[in-house]
Parts: sequence; C-alpha cells; structure tokens
Amino acid sequence: MFTLYQLVADIPSTIIMIVWVLAVIYIIAKLFYNIAVSHGYSSQSGAYFGRKVIHLLAGGVVAILLPYLFHEPVLPLIMAAMLSAFLYLPHRNGKLMYWFQDPSNEYEVHFTIMWGLLVFFTWFIDSTFLLAVVPILFMAWGDGVTGIVRNFIYKKRVKGWQGSVAMLVVSVPIGMLYGWAGIIAAVLATLAEKQGYIDDNITVPLVAIAVLLLAHFFVPGLTASLW
Repeated sequence: MFTLYQLVADIPSTIIMIVWVLAVIYIIAKLFYNIAVSHGYSSQSGAYFGRKVIHLLAGGVVAILLPYLFHEPVLPLIMAAMLSAFLYLPHRNGKLMYWFQDPSNEYEVHFTIMWGLLVFFTWFIDSTFLLAVVPILFMAWGDGVTGIVRNFIYKKRVKGWQGSVAMLVVSVPIGMLYGWAGIIAAVLATLAEKQGYIDDNITVPLVAIAVLLLAHFFVPGLTASLW
C-alpha cells in the first residue's frame, strides 16, 4: 500500500504532467494539425494526426515516466479522470477542439479512462507500474504510430495492413519489457486494433492486460524481461 506522505510527494509530479499534457494538446497537437492541413490534408485527416500526436506525447510519455515520478496510483487516476472530463465536455457543449476531436466519436475519452484504470488497478499487483506501462504503450505508441502511417498513406481513418505492421514493429520491443508474455500480448493487441467494431482504445489495453495478468499469475516464467 501507499502512504499519505507518498501521495503528497507526488503532487509536484502531477502538476508537471498536467502542464505537459495541456501543452501537448494546445500547442504541439495544434501545430501538427496546421502543418497537415497546410500540406493538403483534409481537416478530418489533420485532426487524426493531432489525436495521434497526443497519444504519443501525452499518454505515452506520461506512462513511461510513471515509474520514475510517481509512488502511488491515486493521483495518476485523478489526473486521468480530470482529463477525461475535460475531453468529454466539448462533446456535450458542441465546442470541440477541432484540431484533434471528432464529432462522430469520443475515442479520446476512452483512451484517458482506460489509461487511468490500468494505472490504478494494476498498481496493487505490480507497484513498479510496469504491468500498466506495457499495455498503455501498446495503446499510445503502437496504435499512435499505426494511425500516423495509415493517415500518410490513405489520408483518412482506414484499418489498412500497413498500420498493423507498424504497430507490431513498435509494440513487440515494448512487450519484451514483460518477456515472452509481453510479445504475445503485443501480437494479440495488434489483432485487437485491426478489428473495426469496438474502439481500439478499449480492445488493445484490455486484450494486452488480460494476457499479462494470465502470465503473471499462472506462467510467471514468461514474464521475465528480454531486455
């Protein structure tokens, strides 16, 4: 368990991470949107670039820093909950952040919810955060690169095989942090992303964490890092 001292000690890191995420949303993602549109991409396609930049630089970077900056899971969960509300409200009031939000879906909200839940619940099994970081990086970096590759090729949201290859190339080395179980999780998460029926911000982390938990509890020999 964590202590009140650890929670208080994590407040500065939480503030820094919130500032970083807001900078990614309002400055970096908007910059990439403008660059894409100025180079002939549609507004929808530009927004897709913006969203994936947020995946990579906000969701992914904060996740990779968790083991170094945080000692407990409560403040990361609160941070994710606040961001989820922040992203959901524009869908309710009709004032979308056009450079990354799509009026036809709320997938970015699913991303932050899954991020927070993974970090919180897995911490009680693995307080190093590694059990959460691996599936989150599949969702943030694996799927992020997937979307960018497909957007370059098709200039729209398409589940093309080139993106799946890109996701596998990115996800397998990440999975190696959790051994052979992580590699298996990377392959299955890539397949979960390829389906188009359920938001991959839900299926990718759920499939990955299911594999990692099964290995953790029943085949721990598969979880030793290959790095």
